[in-house]
Amino acid sequence: MARRSQPAINLPPLLIAILALLIGLYLVETYLLDDETRYLLLYELAFSPLRYVYPLSSQGLEWLWTPVTYSLLHGSAEHLAFNSLWLAAFGAPVLRRLGALRFLLFWALSAAASAFFHAFLNWGQETVLIGASGVISALMAAACRFAFPRQGGGLARGDAHRLPRQGIVEALTNRTVFVFTLLWFIGNVLIAVGVPLVGDGTSAIAWDAHIGGFFFGYLLFSAFDPPLASR
Repeated sequence: MARRSQPAINLPPLLIAILALLIGLYLVETYLLDDETRYLLLYELAFSPLRYVYPLSSQGLEWLWTPVTYSLLHGSAEHLAFNSLWLAAFGAPVLRRLGALRFLLFWALSAAASAFFHAFLNWGQETVLIGASGVISALMAAACRFAFPRQGGGLARGDAHRLPRQGIVEALTNRTVFVFTLLWFIGNVLIAVGVPLVGDGTSAIAWDAHIGGFFFGYLLFSAFDPPLASR
């Protein structure tokens, strides 16, 4: 019997579409827009805690959608490439497990949770938050609840989305999850104190948005996880 060949890109179609959207927006912003239009795009789509200092009734509706839309923009090719790799690795098993609608809802709410955790620590400051890193942190945390089998170590492949969900405390007794989570938090603490782990350190990294997203994904994953029968 002939063996069926595996596709070159084994990602869910929705995830491919999201990656294409992220890349397309970056290319348009970088190569097709002038400075004035690029500033307007950032004003309309990027998140800033400063918006919420002023009465919402006295401004446009950007405060309503920017807690989500900022996650679609990226500041550099390196930023985009780094996020795309992690999104492909951790977004695929979570998407296969949740399905398209739950995944999109998870994306939107984890983006908002990341943004407002950043806003809580930077209240009233004129910071501009862009990038999918907070959402990807939430996806990493969600994967920690099911995609790391207790035996075998590492992120499971293939049918990882069918593995049983581990409890909040139970998952941390999984050595792989514990080590991964510990190293992830150490990395973000180093970023917080000014140690550049990626790039040359000239671009600010929103470590606080990462942490907000991770807590959201880890603690609230079960609210999005469908029953086994529907998976």
